[in-house]
Order: sequence, then C-alpha cells, then structure tokens
Amino acid sequence: MAFAKLTSRYSALLVRQTLNSQKQFIPASLLSTLPSDQKKFEYLKVGRCGEENKVAFIELYRPKALNALCNGLMLELNETFDWIDNDNTIGCAVITGSEKAFAAGADIKEMQPKHFSEVYRDNFLEHWNRITRLRKPIIAAVNGFALGGGCELAMMCDMIYAGEKAQFGQPEIIIGTIPGSGGTQRLPRLVGKSKAMEMVLTGDRIGAEEACKFGLVSKVVAPEKLVDEAIKTADRICQHSPLIVKMAKEAVNASFEMTLAEGVHFEKRMFHQTFATSDRREGMTAFVEKRKPNFSNE
Repeated sequence: MAFAKLTSRYSALLVRQTLNSQKQFIPASLLSTLPSDQKKFEYLKVGRCGEENKVAFIELYRPKALNALCNGLMLELNETFDWIDNDNTIGCAVITGSEKAFAAGADIKEMQPKHFSEVYRDNFLEHWNRITRLRKPIIAAVNGFALGGGCELAMMCDMIYAGEKAQFGQPEIIIGTIPGSGGTQRLPRLVGKSKAMEMVLTGDRIGAEEACKFGLVSKVVAPEKLVDEAIKTADRICQHSPLIVKMAKEAVNASFEMTLAEGVHFEKRMFHQTFATSDRREGMTAFVEKRKPNFSNE
C-alpha cells in the first residue's frame, strides 16, 4: 500500500483497555483526543496524544516476550518513524513499553540459528538504526528492563526518562556476543569509558538513579507518572517552531561526530540559517511585542 494511503490510517490504535493489559500508566486526559481511525500492528500500539494531539505515541507490545525486539517489531517501528517524519502535524514522539519492560533485549530465539555468512551478507541489524535518522525529537519512557537491544534503542532516542525501578544493561557478553546496535559506541559517550567497560564486560545492570547519575537518563520519576512526564515534555517541545526544533536537534547530534571547533562552526552556520526562516522572525517579533508566537513551520 502506498505511503500516502497508510498515513491517513495511522492515527490511534492506542486505547485505554489495551494499555491496562500491560499495566502502563497513560493519563486519560492526554488520550481523550485520539481519533478512531486506526492501522493495526502486530507488535506496536501507535497513537496520538498531548494537549493539541501533536505528540506521536508508540508502545512496544510483545507482553509475553517482555517486548523483546524481533525483526517484525523493528520493521513496524521503521514504518511508524516514516509516518512521524512525514506528518507535519506531529511535533514530537514518545516511545515506551510496559511496566515490566521497555524492551528486555533482542529476540535471542530469532538470532540463535543465524550464521556469520548470513548476518554479514544481509548486514543484520542495520535497519535497527532508522530511529537515528528521525528528524523530530523522540523521548524514551523506560519502565522495567531496558537490556541489550532495549538499552540501545533507548540510547538512540533524544532523551530518556526512567521510572524508579528501571534497569539498564548490555548483557550480551553473558550469551557469548557483544552489543550490535551501538551499545559499545553510544554507552561510553553517555556514561564514560570506565562505566561502559564495566557494563559491557560484566553484563551487570544499573538502576535508574545510577543511570541518571552517569548521564544515561535525564529524569527519574515514579513509574505511574513516567509516561505523563514524557508527554508533558513532548508537549512543551511541540509549542516551538517544528522547523527550528529540527535544526536544534541536528546541531546537537552533530556534536558527537565533530571536534569542538568543527562543531561550533557548524552551530554558527545553523544559527545563521535560522535568520532565513519566518519562524525566527516571528519568534523574536513576538518576544519584543510581549505576545505568544504563532509559528508557521516556515
């Protein structure tokens, strides 16, 4: 089916009764504007929420497998990310799992029979990186386990909010392999070399408070308030110019790929480019006139 036809059917299959089956805590007030049209996925529940319905909401849904990341789930995620990027009424996204698990890792049963020639020839796991090309901000709301691929998926997001009982880890060493979706690369950038080495070489987990202390997580809240907090932050992001938000995200992400001098130069050029936008002019004019800006995404 053509993408244009798919987008009109994406809106909300996130409903309260299905959320309750995973014991996730979504404020009813933030779901009241969900439209009835829907596209059904096997491994996800996708909808829209927020005060102005501008927040895309993704719930990983493999309850019997603790949301283990299988190929089918990742393909559905990539399809959803295409929708988010191409729908101009979406300003930000939130991704979560259940109370027990954000995602307990990759699906080991799916990987176990594979051989080197197969995974190398087919560039196994490459399509798991689609989220890193998402131009709009995405917040991971992590309750329970975020292990292996689940931890890597969370790290690919722009922010991680964690419930107080969340646990993070890269336990691949325990089953005779290593992280394969950025765990050895993103984790040291977030928590430092020593802590990353400890986690990768022992397979030990860390809790939410320790993850926050080391910079892996930006906020720790009670499990029942986690998704509410993530959506509130997404709503605040949606109040700003979607165009400028994309530029700001691009600038921050560039810092991980450049020297400081290169990064500052890139930032300056991006800053200069905002002066070619209507939203920069509107934002500064509104500030001078002491009123709320009316951004046009131009």
